[in-house]
Amino acid sequence: MTETDSKSRCFKLADRLEKVPPYLFQVIDDMKADAKSRGIEIVSLGIGDPDQPTPPEIVEELYKQAQINEMQKYPAYRGTDEMRQALTDFYQRRFGVQLNPQTEALTLIGSKEGIANLALAVLNPNDVVIVPDPSYPVYAMNAVFTGSEKYSAPLLRENDFLIDFGAIPDEIAERAKLLWMNYPNNPTSAVAPIEFFNEAVQWAKKYGVIIAHDNPYSEIYQSDEPPPSLLNAEGARDVGIEFNTLSKTYNMTGWRIGMVVGNQDIVQALGRVKSNIDSGVFLPIQKAAIRALNMPSDSVVELRKKYIERRIAVEEVLESAGYDVYHGKGTFYVWVRTPQGKKSFDFVGEVINETGVVIGPGSGWGKSGEGFFRVCLTREPDVLRKYLQVIVEKFPAN
Repeated sequence: MTETDSKSRCFKLADRLEKVPPYLFQVIDDMKADAKSRGIEIVSLGIGDPDQPTPPEIVEELYKQAQINEMQKYPAYRGTDEMRQALTDFYQRRFGVQLNPQTEALTLIGSKEGIANLALAVLNPNDVVIVPDPSYPVYAMNAVFTGSEKYSAPLLRENDFLIDFGAIPDEIAERAKLLWMNYPNNPTSAVAPIEFFNEAVQWAKKYGVIIAHDNPYSEIYQSDEPPPSLLNAEGARDVGIEFNTLSKTYNMTGWRIGMVVGNQDIVQALGRVKSNIDSGVFLPIQKAAIRALNMPSDSVVELRKKYIERRIAVEEVLESAGYDVYHGKGTFYVWVRTPQGKKSFDFVGEVINETGVVIGPGSGWGKSGEGFFRVCLTREPDVLRKYLQVIVEKFPAN
């Protein structure tokens, strides 16, 4: 083969990449960049990154531990014994669920890593994975990267954005291998009662389906009672696991540390994938996370109060202008219908171009999110009022 022949040959990327859409927040970043290039000042209410700092005790622990030579070595992929004990102690205190730290808990480099790797542990080509719609986009990517089939379970306003198990066809349920759930829910802010989780577990047992419940907003709620865990449901550990993270509870989104707990066979299968794909969490971060999980709850209580105050501010501005607001009781998001029947991305694009305010397009989380937008409660109430007032004045609800 000549040098010319070699250079003329083109490489080919994996076919699966053709099925991977641009990541939602990359699309939003592109919209922001375009507006900035035209001199528009951008204010983001679109991405769920807390504005509050990580509590200083946690930062101090990281600083202290990072200076110790032994803490700079390779970490065990499962997390230290001390870290897994702290995770299971948290579940015992918060949910009354007793877990074995050796077999039913795994430390993750943020829950997103575990969510993505779970697919490789449990899904085969042509298996069905049931994904709520709208939902965090990474759940749907489970199907793309494993060659399995996605079935979208619509989350509807009339059902309080809870999955309707009776609406899932038997032929889908019979082929299903994995069901994703997420309550308190992103993006809708809905909270699920224990009765819902009990129904989910019974449905999963009937059809032999694994439940993966993503619970990163477990401590960010505005309801009178703390939201339950999937693992509070009777028999949940027979079929289910739960992901959680320190990102939202302790304002640690950039630290990348999370957990998965529950059914030991599923947890250990995920651990086998993890050990072959990535590494453990930096040891000083694990030490800082242990400090966080063992702190008094004062900082979390104050954080919840902030989000309640912010939610009230947002709802007041939007509802006084005639917008249809869903009164969710969890997360730090507000879920709202777009005005005048506008498409989600069209509305968000117009808002960015005319006001510089970034909000999230509902259809970016799935087809059933069409006609909605999401506001993040990651600014102080006066800032939220100011910029939402700009939106409602330029875009009447009717």
